[in-house]
Amino acid sequence: MSWHEMLNIVLFNIKTILKITIVSTAFIFLILLFVYPKTYSSTVVVLPPEKNSSMDGLGSILAGKDLSDLFTASISNASSQLFVEILKSRSASLYVINKLKIQKLYDEKDINNAAKLLSEDLRIDINKEGMIKLNVLVNTTPLSIIFDNESIKKRLSADLSNTFIEALDKINRDKLTSKSKRSRIFIEEQLQIVKGQLDSVENALMDFQRMNKAISLPDQIKSSIETAANIKSEIAKLEIKLGLMGYDFYSDNKSYQFLLKELDQLRQQYAKIEIDNQDYFLAFKDVPALGKELSALVREVKIKNELYLLLQQQFYKDKIQENRDLPTIEILDTAVVPTKKTSPRTLFSAIVSSGAVFLFVSFYFCITNRKKNQQTNII
Repeated sequence: MSWHEMLNIVLFNIKTILKITIVSTAFIFLILLFVYPKTYSSTVVVLPPEKNSSMDGLGSILAGKDLSDLFTASISNASSQLFVEILKSRSASLYVINKLKIQKLYDEKDINNAAKLLSEDLRIDINKEGMIKLNVLVNTTPLSIIFDNESIKKRLSADLSNTFIEALDKINRDKLTSKSKRSRIFIEEQLQIVKGQLDSVENALMDFQRMNKAISLPDQIKSSIETAANIKSEIAKLEIKLGLMGYDFYSDNKSYQFLLKELDQLRQQYAKIEIDNQDYFLAFKDVPALGKELSALVREVKIKNELYLLLQQQFYKDKIQENRDLPTIEILDTAVVPTKKTSPRTLFSAIVSSGAVFLFVSFYFCITNRKKNQQTNII
């Protein structure tokens, strides 16, 4: 059958074809409008995470800089792609389900299965600037005008999108532990220990001075005490550095071994002052008994004071740096309750369906006419 013959058949039956097409289109339109489930979604837009410039590392420590350099070396913030993977995770879906209490919505007894279904409705897009657009599809039941509350579903679509961003922020802060956080925890523990030791030594010094009426030492002994205190303070600093480096370096690391040797040398110097001294300092063994006891107490108070001040400064530096290490979630546009459904596109679908029906009916008449002609030729 040629195209010309098919066109003649369609034109000959055009009225019937149009009637069928119009009735079918109207029927499809009514189904889409009143019966077919509707889908709502609301989009939230998140700005890409900023990247902080890293600080100096171990080399700066060996050069004499403070301890904060050790924990912030070569740290860069999470990328937008990492944010997307967090949003797609089961943990994020579980957070949303528990926060909004929507497990029953997915008709699943197992919350993990409900989380899987929720993640399947999640739609995420990243543009070339790294901005993240997120929305969650919420479907109504068939005949939603009668059996469902569309206003609740509209509001739920916005709540889901915004809660997913809450989940992203919580997981990002709770599970992506920064080095500064580990440092802050370690320094905080040491701070409490040193504070207790300082209080104890200060009380001991006060008791000694009260009982012995504050014995005074010669300048040479005071000089020895200050030197010993400085060396002891450096030993304590190195011990803290090595303790912190244990989180990130193996024992055979060259820098780690270098600090160990430096610590050993300082301990030898301190032991030399304790036992004997060939220089201009007086050895502590030569100090009279009461003077020696006082010098030890004064020395310990000085050491603990310097160490406490060092740890206190470092604690606040790490606390500030800890908040900088983790990228914050910056929302450009929050999700709002949608005014229109995402799907189905009723008018567009009805027009496409009318075209499909028209072609189908036309093809049916062509096939029917062809069969009639074949039967006539046979007779």
